[in-house]
Amino acid sequence: LSMSKDSTGAPSLALWLGLALLVIVLDQLTKTLILGSFQLNDTQPITSFFNLARHHNTGAAFSFLAGASGWQRWFFIGLGVVATGFIVWMLKKYPAQKLFCFAVTMIMGGALGNVIDRALHGYVVDFLQFRIALLEPIFRGGYFPTFNLADSAITLGAVLLIVDAADLVADEKSLGARDTRGILDGLKEGKAKKHRAADPSKPLEV
Repeated sequence: LSMSKDSTGAPSLALWLGLALLVIVLDQLTKTLILGSFQLNDTQPITSFFNLARHHNTGAAFSFLAGASGWQRWFFIGLGVVATGFIVWMLKKYPAQKLFCFAVTMIMGGALGNVIDRALHGYVVDFLQFRIALLEPIFRGGYFPTFNLADSAITLGAVLLIVDAADLVADEKSLGARDTRGILDGLKEGKAKKHRAADPSKPLEV
């Protein structure tokens, strides 16, 4: 119990780090299975819209910088390490914000999963391939760029960060509305008191 919550009752840093480690382990396990079962560019249809495949990405999302001369490998490794340090700092700073902490934990686990790929192989192993007919004008054949579990965790974390930010904005608007009503109620009460003091027999107009 002491490992899962800190002294304030919020989930502990150890819990979030353990969750990130779980993401990394699952990501690396699936990639190891793909590397052992598929040759580069092999594809195994599973359904009419989903394939298992083996692709290597030396760049970032959507193969960004994949054609660079090799420096991008160390750049993305360094970026992932810096991002991890920043996320750990945020987990320590905002332990009570559970949705936020879960979101950045997913991002951290996914980022480190891909960092391990870059460090070991020099590329990221992608293997989840979806074909969506509506995407044909954008992607050849309607095939969305192949991705992996680490990418999925990063995407989930990013979506949850947007949800968390939207909730925060909604809460601030609600608080502002309550404050405005409180100010108006205070002004009306002050006006009523002033009226009663000036002429108790005259009805109040608001």
